[in-house]
Amino acid sequence: MRLTVHEFVTLDGVVQGPGSPDEDPSGGFAAGGWMVPYTSDADFGEIVDGWFARAGALLFGRRTFELMRAFWPQVDAPDDRTAVALNTKPKYLVSRTVTEPGWDPTTVLAGDPVAAVAALKEQPGEGELQVHGSARLAATLHAAGLVDEYRLIWAPVTVGAGKRLFTPDAPPSGFTLVESRTTAGGALSTVLRPAEFRRGDVVVEDGREVSRIVD
Repeated sequence: MRLTVHEFVTLDGVVQGPGSPDEDPSGGFAAGGWMVPYTSDADFGEIVDGWFARAGALLFGRRTFELMRAFWPQVDAPDDRTAVALNTKPKYLVSRTVTEPGWDPTTVLAGDPVAAVAALKEQPGEGELQVHGSARLAATLHAAGLVDEYRLIWAPVTVGAGKRLFTPDAPPSGFTLVESRTTAGGALSTVLRPAEFRRGDVVVEDGREVSRIVD
């Protein structure tokens, strides 16, 4: 299975608390709900519906799982593709403390998350193994080189401090832009695949500025 990561991101790289002021106030974060003003147009809904249409199974860290478990089982409209996917598709929860997830169908992965996710990726089956939110887990999977594709929707806001998808200790990585789309509400959707990290420099040759790749 391909492993894909889906995040809402501010221009300064924060992924914490996009959905409401009290979604995730950990660490004193007080700017929650920053994504909501950009979610009401048809473009946004089409993009997110497209995400879940590709899902074969869903993978969460504990905090995101508990937030979604508290909300999405209440949404039972049959035409809400996000709700249908979240409530019916197989879910995997990375947690060493939760033993009764309380949201079927969910399997708890209590061991080493990198090994557990690597094993899941080897399983046959249609659809993707998708991470939604779960910033800490996503960062761990990025560092392990397990992510095949990132789908990010950037909101035109900055919030300062907060949890980030790519942490300061993340390994360097290049990315290939596969797709981009601007929504009517002003958000930017990008699809990115990890690629080799490359470096270059700018030199003067024969009186001209020349850019070159060094490795």
